[in-house]
Amino acid sequence: MAELIFLGTGTSQGVPVVGSKDPVCLSSNAKDKRLRTSAFVKFNNLDLLIDCGPDFRQQMLRENLWNIDAILLTHEHSDHVGGMDDLRPVNFLKQSDLPIYGMARVLESIKIRYAYAFGENKYPGSPTFDLHEVDNEFDIEGLKVTPIQVTHGELPILGYKIADLTYITDASFVSEEEIEKIKPTKIMVVNALRKQPHRMHFSLPQALEFIKKVQPEKAFIVHIGFPMGFHDEVQKELPANVFLAYDGLRVKF
Repeated sequence: MAELIFLGTGTSQGVPVVGSKDPVCLSSNAKDKRLRTSAFVKFNNLDLLIDCGPDFRQQMLRENLWNIDAILLTHEHSDHVGGMDDLRPVNFLKQSDLPIYGMARVLESIKIRYAYAFGENKYPGSPTFDLHEVDNEFDIEGLKVTPIQVTHGELPILGYKIADLTYITDASFVSEEEIEKIKPTKIMVVNALRKQPHRMHFSLPQALEFIKKVQPEKAFIVHIGFPMGFHDEVQKELPANVFLAYDGLRVKF
């Protein structure tokens, strides 16, 4: 049995947004409070982290997690890689470099952003990474991982299929060819920023249309902004197999 843990389900600013007086930002419902989108996958004896945003430390402490065997990066935007310095305690506990998988462009961005962790004169105590370029299907200790090419505005980024789970975030377009790579899948995660159209992200109607094409057994919405509305109200509007994810939700697959 494998498990998906939603570490965060919010958009790049999180929910609530600093200074916002929107009713959703002022909600007392814990499901309306969203850290930046990231996920943790437990599969047999492997612990995989998908993205490492600025809320990483808080998310790991909340879920009582510490081990990471590999990290899958979807892309290089700050809400997805801004917490990588906080991987240091994992390095110290494991006494090893952390394998990180991503597109060549993304790995180069990591080298620039965290330059002090690379090169001959590493800063003492800095995190240590083992970078792996992703272009085709690969495996992590025998577990097959299929990269899914998606588009975020005009930026090519990756989703990942791991066994019966497909994880996609920040998508605004997925080609028919990539959709065929996803099928069949039991659990699918996909982004929807809000109900209204957005240039960089699926809207909720677009995400629902995408889910219809893939036909997973269950689908979970992430990367949600406060304009989407209150969690409990939006959930009532969704098909029976589609769920607004929330921080801390755990799903077996």
